[in-house]
Amino acid sequence: MLRHIVLFRRKADVAQDPAGEAALVARMDALGADIPAIKSWRVARNEMDRPICWDYVLESEVADAAALDDYLFHPLHQALVADLKPYFEWAAVDYTL
Repeated sequence: MLRHIVLFRRKADVAQDPAGEAALVARMDALGADIPAIKSWRVARNEMDRPICWDYVLESEVADAAALDDYLFHPLHQALVADLKPYFEWAAVDYTL
């Protein structure tokens, strides 16, 4: 199994848009059920107000590197990424369980 973790935060030069952000996060949360390669999926909002913290975390698991590619290049994921890019920056880590 491969774990895929992504941290998201609103870009510093982007005005807050609570409704738009909520819609993006809802789409992100729903994506896990729409892509067959995904074995587990969880999106959570940061609960602490510390400068080091990012706004959201995505934790997911896939079978292997090929399944990760299936997810990353899936059209639904690509469409969401296009909509996330103007609002969020992110960092990812992938590792074998």
